[in-house]
Amino acid sequence: MESVSLPCSGQCLESWSSLPPIHISRECSAPFPAIPASPFCPRELRSVLSEETVLTALSLCFPRMSTDLSELLKEATKEVHEQAENTPFMRNFQKGQVSLQEFKLVTASLYFVYSALEEEIERNKNNPVYAPVYFPAELHRKAALEEDLKYFYGRNWREEIPCPEATQKYVERLHYVGQNEPELLVAHAYTRYLGDLSGGQVLKKIAQKALQLPSTGEGLAFFTFDGVSNATKFKQLYRSRMNALEMDLATKKRVMEEAKKAFLLNIQVFEALQELVSKGQENGHPVQPKAELLRMRNINKSHEHGPAAGKESERTKMRSTDSTPTTSLVRWIVALSFLAMTVAVGLFAM
Repeated sequence: MESVSLPCSGQCLESWSSLPPIHISRECSAPFPAIPASPFCPRELRSVLSEETVLTALSLCFPRMSTDLSELLKEATKEVHEQAENTPFMRNFQKGQVSLQEFKLVTASLYFVYSALEEEIERNKNNPVYAPVYFPAELHRKAALEEDLKYFYGRNWREEIPCPEATQKYVERLHYVGQNEPELLVAHAYTRYLGDLSGGQVLKKIAQKALQLPSTGEGLAFFTFDGVSNATKFKQLYRSRMNALEMDLATKKRVMEEAKKAFLLNIQVFEALQELVSKGQENGHPVQPKAELLRMRNINKSHEHGPAAGKESERTKMRSTDSTPTTSLVRWIVALSFLAMTVAVGLFAM
């Protein structure tokens, strides 16, 4: 039996000195030599053993130190999650303080993000770095968002929805990752899909009540996962597939950084949309695409001549209500939590 002797001042982990000696025999097919339990420094270990060997040894000695990718991602994004979770608009959104126009703009940005994400997922569906977590029928959101946008904007919704610069930046990052660093794509998929799946039902109820949307689900298809009968079991399956991806420690670290970057890109989208709406408020009206403004003018003209009794459709009522100026910037800040919660709250409800 061999041991590695490591000189160390013991200043890094002095509390470990009380542990009994740990010896792992080469005869047991262990992938690393025995490690003494006297005070030692991980930096000195790194100089003698490979990083993978040290991580494996420590995970055996200290089971709580997981090397599973899903756990590493959760830990890596914990700080930014806590920040988002404790913001005032996050709490206010749960009170249902959100306008229809704000909700529509956020839905439009989500459409561009998911279109790019799912295009790159399809590109890499047979790539070993992503194939194990390819669940299009269960998770993909593009088609659902198309349904919602058609409901909110009408048949010509593609011509009407805005794509702010920050949203375009997010889209470009997704395309870059999918085409140049596909091993990082799982960070974006995990951050978005499991977050949506976890917090989706809560958000659906809040939005439905706050916006008085039909109980039949129109405008809320994004939150409906018809292909997932049991969210808890599916998330367990997804995490196990993630953890089975063949990645060395260096790649896992890159995935963790990409997950944090995905969070930052989302925050930039929030800020851009907030600025867009703020400018509209300064001008005394909510921000609307050009075609939407034309429709509103037509509706206003019909009101001037007096609408026929009983002829006002539900969609016309929705649009007329939607044209009411937003009276407080706080309401828009709250709307941003819709996007934040799908990542922040949902991600850590897994």
